[in-house]
Amino acid sequence: MDQDALAGQVDREAPPSGPGCVECLADDGWWVHLRRCAACGHVGCCDDSLRRHATAHAQATGHRFIQSFEPGEDWVWDYQASALVRGGLTLAPPASHPVDQPSPGPRGAVPEDWRKQLEERNLREARA
Repeated sequence: MDQDALAGQVDREAPPSGPGCVECLADDGWWVHLRRCAACGHVGCCDDSLRRHATAHAQATGHRFIQSFEPGEDWVWDYQASALVRGGLTLAPPASHPVDQPSPGPRGAVPEDWRKQLEERNLREARA
């Protein structure tokens, strides 16, 4: 990865903000998958999730890179380039949410009709 691109955009020492999406946990929401900001450790929900908090965080802060916060995944997305980053990043542990935490999550907060909710949102957006 280009070191110039990393300047001010990656803090390898910043721990993740928690085991789940900060905003979803604060307002009893739910997520499909989790993403971690490489600049500050903010954990937000993915773009397949209803509220897309990881992308909202990147847009609000200008933080360019996110890494998957799913067990067994280490890919990195560059919002500025709209592309996957080759080479990945090594960030402060843990590298994922707890393996016993379900996806979608969190346990007990995911509505039975979660797939339908996502399909309806996607249809509304396609029509707009």
